[in-house]
Amino acid sequence: MTRAAAIIVAGGTGQRAGASRPKQWQPLLGRRVIDWSVDAFRAHPAIAELIVVADAGAAFEPGTLPVKLAPPGATRTLSVLSGLAAVTLPEDAPVLIHDAARPGLDAATITALIAALETSDGAAPALPVSDALKRARENGAIDTVDRAGLWRVQTPQAFRLGAIRKALASAGPDLVDDLAAIEATGGRIEFVPGSARLTKITYPEDFDMLARLLAPSGTPRIGKGYDVHEFEAGTHVTLCGVAIPHVAKLKGHSDADAAWHALTDAILGAVALGDIGDHFPPSDPRWKNADSAIFLKAAQDLALQKGYAIANCDITVICEAPKVKPHREAMRARTAELLGLPLDAISVKATTTEGLGFTGRREGIAAEAVALLVPV
Repeated sequence: MTRAAAIIVAGGTGQRAGASRPKQWQPLLGRRVIDWSVDAFRAHPAIAELIVVADAGAAFEPGTLPVKLAPPGATRTLSVLSGLAAVTLPEDAPVLIHDAARPGLDAATITALIAALETSDGAAPALPVSDALKRARENGAIDTVDRAGLWRVQTPQAFRLGAIRKALASAGPDLVDDLAAIEATGGRIEFVPGSARLTKITYPEDFDMLARLLAPSGTPRIGKGYDVHEFEAGTHVTLCGVAIPHVAKLKGHSDADAAWHALTDAILGAVALGDIGDHFPPSDPRWKNADSAIFLKAAQDLALQKGYAIANCDITVICEAPKVKPHREAMRARTAELLGLPLDAISVKATTTEGLGFTGRREGIAAEAVALLVPV
């Protein structure tokens, strides 16, 4: 999987927004403006490092992806360079540079920007100019400006880490955006579809407009999954990525993690994308003894591509043995870590069938999972 870095530039004073505090720290629908972008980057599986360029006193809620602070500079370009200096990924890794005052970032835009770097040196979301454009001259005359080929460029803007470091280090101080540094080197720029939700908060009235645009309007989705594996000779079973000692192991083409298989199907079902067998057929030798984390992360990525993020999930393991309860917290923690979710979004339970059926006869293990997905 691609590992990318995200930089949120948040050192500005935002004086035109007319508030006592900079706009990026103002509340918007129950969250600070900047937290909308922090949460969007944290939820995306490709983002491995998150840097916020802000004063040392800035604080963020803890999460599976920590926020690293970088000191702001005297200009925006210097602030971006400060953020880039904090990135530890390889020079060819993608880096997304974003304005803190654009709260409407979504997973689809992040994914599209990273993909665009396969064929370009820089990428940004953009909207075609649709309004008539006029230029007012000093003598009072008005000229019409041809809007053909004109675009409103937004952020995040995406680059290869080494390329944008080098371009900005040799650029002038008055760049209109980071793309301009790559343009100056003759690099190829690609636009991906922009959004009104990515409008930058500049004036006081922008808060109300963004609040109306960002208010949830989609319908949450619920998916349910079920999986069964029989026992065979072995020394442990794997459930939620945790090896649990036992007198047998679960039989399957992959690692036979029934709990994660059920959750994978629940996620795929919520977004109507079939089941685990459609995407990872047991007849394919690539998945022989595969770690089921691959399947679960792929399901999460597919859901994000359709505009849905996992809100919470509930897994029930059905077996007489081994005892799941002593390992339940490790199973929750491993699932939360893999999916980038808070621990309280993951529930793991275990039950028996009171000696009835195949699980009661200790022939195997069954698992059920329910997942709630919400629009992002």
